[in-house]
This record gives sequence, C-alpha cells and structure tokens, in this order.
Amino acid sequence: MSNETQGPDGTDRADRNDRSDRATRVAALRPAYQADLADGVDRFFAPRRTTCPWCRSDRLTTRLRTTDLLQHKPGRFVLDRCEACGHTFQNPALNETGLEFYYRDFYDGLGEQRMGGTFGGRTGMYRGRAESMLPHDPTPKNWLDVGTGHGHFCAAAREVLPGTTFDGLDFTDGVEIAEREGRVEHGHRGSFPELAPDLGARYDVVSMFHYLEHSADPDRELRAAHQAVRPGGHLLIEVPDPESRYARVLGRWWLPWLQPQHLHLVPVGNLRRRLTELGFTVVAEQHAEPHDPVDLLAAVWLALDHIAPREDAPWLPEPPGALRRGLRGAVLLAGAPVFVAATLLDRFAVRPLSHRLGLSNAYRLVARRE
Repeated sequence: MSNETQGPDGTDRADRNDRSDRATRVAALRPAYQADLADGVDRFFAPRRTTCPWCRSDRLTTRLRTTDLLQHKPGRFVLDRCEACGHTFQNPALNETGLEFYYRDFYDGLGEQRMGGTFGGRTGMYRGRAESMLPHDPTPKNWLDVGTGHGHFCAAAREVLPGTTFDGLDFTDGVEIAEREGRVEHGHRGSFPELAPDLGARYDVVSMFHYLEHSADPDRELRAAHQAVRPGGHLLIEVPDPESRYARVLGRWWLPWLQPQHLHLVPVGNLRRRLTELGFTVVAEQHAEPHDPVDLLAAVWLALDHIAPREDAPWLPEPPGALRRGLRGAVLLAGAPVFVAATLLDRFAVRPLSHRLGLSNAYRLVARRE
C-alpha cells in the first residue's frame, strides 16, 4: 500500500474517512432518534390480536420472544403461532409509525451501503431464482419484481433471460436507485396493492422474493398479484419456511425470524391453498433450491454481536467510548474460528442434505394464473 493511501498510524485513509463520515452522520441523526424514543416504544405497536390473521382461530400460543438482533433498536417482539393452521405472526404487530422507525436506516440511509453490498454479491442465488421459471415460461416478455430493493435480482436475471424486460416495485427509494442504475426498466414506488389496479394484468411473471413476510396483510398482496399477472402468466414466491427444523433448534438466533421486520411467516400448505382459492394453480414447489446456507454462521454472528458491546448508532443515547469499542473488537475476533467452522458446516455438511433433514430455511412456489 502506498504512503498516499496510508495514514501515519498505518491505517487506510479511505477506511478512516468512511468511519469518520459515519460517525458524523450518526451524530447528526441522534437528536431525532432520541426524540422518537423519548416516550418509549409502546406507541409503535398496534393492539394485540386475539385471533389468527390467516384463519381467524383463537387458538394462539407464543412461539418466540426476542429483541432487534440486527440493528439493536429498543423494543421487544413476540411471535405467536396459530395452533389451528400453523401461521406464525408478530403479535402485537408494528403499526405504520413503528414500521417507519424500525425500517429507517436499515435498507437506506446509514444501512444503504452495507445492504447494497450484501445484496449485490448474491448473483448466483439471483440466477437460480430466474432459472426456476424456465420450465414454465422460458421466454417471458415482461417481469415485475415486487420488493425489488436496489434491483440486483433483475440485473442478474437479465443474464438468464436476455429477452425479458424487468420492472421493479418497492416502497423505498431503492427502486429509484435501481431505475437510475439501469437494473430495472421502470421503477414503481409505493404500495403494491394500491398500484396493482393500474398495472392491469400486464406481466407474464410477477415475483415476490422474501417480500410477503414483510407485509402487514399478505392476503391483500396476493390479491394484488392476481391483478398484475396476465391470464396464463405466473406468480413466483419465495419466503422463509417457519416449519424448518432450524427454526426450533436455533430459536431466537435463527436469522429468518428477522424481528421486527418479518410480520407473517406462512406455512407452505397455507400458501398453496390460498393461491388455489384466488385462481392460481401451483405448478412447482421447491425447498432445497431456495435454501440459503447461512443459518449456523448467522446464528453465531447474532449471538456474538448480541453479547459484544454495541457499535455506535443514533438510537443509543451516546457513542461508545474507546474501551467499549476495543472490547467489541476483541469479542468478534475471538469468535473468528467459530465463524469459519459454522461457514464450513453450512456450505458443505448441511446444504446437500438440507431438504432431506428438514432444515431448508425457505421454500419457493411457482403458480400459474388460470
């Protein structure tokens, strides 16, 4: 490394500038976050439900109690399970104010660069998702990706389907970035159910990759999809599998719980039946293919990050001192061998057997609109 990019203490100047820039942004955001938290977090939640939002049964049990293990924003979250149909849902659920608070600076703002790098590096997974459509429609003319984020799936899928026009829809400014960067042809910003009537059965394929679980009303989203898919076209859905054995074995450290963002986790049988009721025919169900081999690695990271002192964030009353920063680095460094072991187990031991062992963390359905 040249002296032009290295500081007198041997650190990379670009890294130091990034850290300094982030510290400045955190300090600027802190007053607004502290004002939001001045009256506590109860105002972020809707009243607790006494019946299942999927089947209306009152046979509810508590499945999980946890905190925000990714951003570490204040709050405690409960997932209930319906004993009648198996649907798992956040209860009490975040209201609109709460959703805005907990999504803020996750995918955009402070989190934009980090999440952009995470999603941008998953080209193989995105290609696999696109390839799952080939047996059912190898030449779709147009495709709408709902919950597209920054459009990285669409950019990768274009390599699999070069003759397809990809549009994206999202309620964040990520879709505008996707259009500006040329990853999508058209970016629709807003609520899918509200925009669907104007889309008018236009698309050969509508995809929802890890989108439905974020919705406050999954059934409304499915009805919107029925409006946007042309007759004979396909709906492609991928969601976390709440029936995965990992969900029980890893408990709160199972990444797909993703509290407080995931509001509904739908068992595959429930989703198949609802799609049939709406006028779709499920033509494919996959479990092994959508499995993302990160469960053990993510669990180790979440646990170590939980016990390590916090890194600076605007929802903390004050920035951590040098001692806390040093302790955090020491904890994460000590966990490095466990990270390596967990990664090897995820990719080489569990992945080939994930579906057979009931450990697949996601499932994918392809449904044709009749």
